[in-house]
Amino acid sequence: MVEVKTTARAMDEQIITLIDENDNEHDFIVLEVVEIDGLQYAILLPHEAPEEGVVVLRLDKDSDGEDVLVSIDDEEEFEKVKKVLDNLDEEE
Repeated sequence: MVEVKTTARAMDEQIITLIDENDNEHDFIVLEVVEIDGLQYAILLPHEAPEEGVVVLRLDKDSDGEDVLVSIDDEEEFEKVKKVLDNLDEEE
């Protein structure tokens, strides 16, 4: 699970800071949030290293009902999301 620490706005870009399992902070630009089969996925671009490409995380709720971003560990779910996102790229 990835913890969302803060949300801020900078020059019309939504920037979020995620804290990984080693308590390291990473800033991401939120490019888009898409809904696929009733679930929401955040498409994120590393703020400091955009050349690394996008990161896609699923938006879930924790036990307290708070929004959390989690990695997609299920290969079938990942392939489904990848296919939808690839199709979105082709449409643009």
